[in-house]
Amino acid sequence: MFSPLSVILVIVAYIGILFGLAQWGEHRTRNGRPINSATIYALSLCVYFTSWTFYGSVGFATQSGLLYMGVYVGSLLSLFFWKLTLRRMIAVKETFRITSVADFISTRYRRSQRIAALVTIIVLLGLLPYISLQLEAVVDSFRIITHEGSDDIHWGSSALLITFLMTVFTIIFGVRRLDPTERHQGMILALVAHSVVKLAAFMAIGLYVTYQFFDGPADVLFSIREHQIDHLIGSGGEGSGVHWLTLIVLSFVGVQLLPRQFHVAVVENVSPRHLSRSFWSFPLYTLLMTIFVIPVAAAGLILGLPEPYADYFMLLVPQTLNQPLITLLTFIGGFAAASGMVIITTMTLSTMVSNHLLLPFCEHFKSLAWMRTWLLQVRWVLVAIILFGSLYLARLLSDTNLLVTVGMLSFVATAQLAPAAFIGLFWNRGNSMGAMLGLGAGFAVWGWTLIIPAWVEQGWLPLHILTEGPLGIAWLRPEALFGSELPSIPHATLWSLTLNTLFYLVGSWFYKPQKHERTLTTEFLYTTRALRTQEKARPTGLNAYIELAPKLVEAEQLLKRYLGEDKAQHNVNRIAEDLQVYDKSHISVVELMEFHRMLEQVLAGSIGAASAHTAIEENIRYTDRERSDLTALYSHIVNELQGSYRFHPDKANEPQSRGFEMLDDLQNQLEHMQLKIDQQQGEIEQLEAKLEAQYQQVFDHRIEAQKLRQENEGLRQQILTEGSGDPSAIGRNP
Repeated sequence: MFSPLSVILVIVAYIGILFGLAQWGEHRTRNGRPINSATIYALSLCVYFTSWTFYGSVGFATQSGLLYMGVYVGSLLSLFFWKLTLRRMIAVKETFRITSVADFISTRYRRSQRIAALVTIIVLLGLLPYISLQLEAVVDSFRIITHEGSDDIHWGSSALLITFLMTVFTIIFGVRRLDPTERHQGMILALVAHSVVKLAAFMAIGLYVTYQFFDGPADVLFSIREHQIDHLIGSGGEGSGVHWLTLIVLSFVGVQLLPRQFHVAVVENVSPRHLSRSFWSFPLYTLLMTIFVIPVAAAGLILGLPEPYADYFMLLVPQTLNQPLITLLTFIGGFAAASGMVIITTMTLSTMVSNHLLLPFCEHFKSLAWMRTWLLQVRWVLVAIILFGSLYLARLLSDTNLLVTVGMLSFVATAQLAPAAFIGLFWNRGNSMGAMLGLGAGFAVWGWTLIIPAWVEQGWLPLHILTEGPLGIAWLRPEALFGSELPSIPHATLWSLTLNTLFYLVGSWFYKPQKHERTLTTEFLYTTRALRTQEKARPTGLNAYIELAPKLVEAEQLLKRYLGEDKAQHNVNRIAEDLQVYDKSHISVVELMEFHRMLEQVLAGSIGAASAHTAIEENIRYTDRERSDLTALYSHIVNELQGSYRFHPDKANEPQSRGFEMLDDLQNQLEHMQLKIDQQQGEIEQLEAKLEAQYQQVFDHRIEAQKLRQENEGLRQQILTEGSGDPSAIGRNP
């Protein structure tokens, strides 16, 4: 078997190759020749497949048969929604320069730093054990192929060296720049290499087992039945439906919102067109990474390998069959699967922690303001703390059962981001209060239903919490919330997501956000609907999409009413020349706004400012997109001015600060006037209704009077007729 030194040398050589590949990618980027390939992008998404897939799927299959496929069915189902979700996220990233999933969610909800901090805490606590699981897999697999003692493996030179190499690689190619929105070409190429290596290793062991140990797929099925291990091809046993549904839901969310997936799919995306390549390559990769799970699991059981070590049948089977090269290749594949996840997750977590936890802390305590100038170095320290802290956590939990379900714990934690992220992409009523309440409720239920029972089982908390509930309240028992009887993970998933969504909807429905949040929501949602992903950082004012000719004709028609035809044409041409747009076919909304401002000035010189403004409002028409862009620009300017004032209180007495206050006051006055106008409009409608009723009464009176006149006239004529035949009547008639 392999010596520890030889395996360490292989690991160092492998990481050295990755260093060279990443350095080559960075060199191309610096020279202006980045590799913007849809295939590279599609393969980078396969960082989704970690050591939990590489090793754990086989162990899962030995216990529950085909149930392990639920993790991948959900991720494949999400492909049908990527055009509705990922494309919109990419559009938002390009417009608002999103750096992480926490940044994305906080941007949707008025750029709330509290929401960003809460999201960061959720993913940090949820993913630290998951990183520990990856490091545990690397260390255990190292021990298996070297037979190194397990007593001091976690703090042995091998574990520390591997963690150190991951730290250095993450810093050099993942946290070398302060702006995390810049593409990490070297990091992405390394992730692609990881994806290729782990797939090659998995295919190698799978093909060997299927066609060398067995005689093909048919023989695999025959051997399974012969050795009475039919549960390997079962659906998971009685009551497995709820497990299938849970796995599908969690993987559906995880493949889009896990921090590493969000980073490679959204932040590192160059073009939304690259998504089309993923629609067929990701399912193909998934198929290849899962197709040989059952043969390897069957081989391990037939060889009599101990079931408690089923997670490492990928290593133990070729080792038992005396295939050292395949064993070593499998180890490298498992190392690639684990290290890819660890590196990209650590990079994203360090960015979120520094941006949304440390920076606000430094802003609050002025004595720590110096850290802002050392933000990049702070992220380096955070990378080291996260990785070595995860290694210590793996050692701390190695003798417990907590790591068994760590993968699912992390997925359930990440699922708490789903209501705020997904509903917020489509529902304009969603607001910061709803998001804060939903995230808080979901996170609390996650901790209560999954973390508390684990602590009780380890003896860290009293047992009566599980049996009787807190303070004897039975319906609050962590494993039977509200009296439900479900397995642990489905139980936690059901209640955390249900209460999360409920609190989000109720909070959003009853809370009325302030003006700046509503305008930012309008800008955010318009960006997702327009899918303007080719535009960079504030595209609303820079994209020239408005046809100029119709706007010139519209302006000329307006001026003709007041200035005459010749003067109207002259003034329109002069405005277009002053704006330097006369030779353009299309203009931006900023140029259109300035064009109409100058047009109003021309009119004001002839008919007065008030009348000119009224004429512009009544005769100038905007399309829906132009109106949305103007609203977004206005809201952005107001938010930026207000932000400048908020973060520089020492400038409160400066003239521009008073101008900011005046602008804010004007906005409030406009809102008040609009409410007053709406109220007066309602009163006018009521008066008009009363007036109409009075008109109707007058009309009825007139009709009645006319009838009376006609009747009187008829009676008079009748009297005259009768009087003409009776002389005495004529004499009596006055």
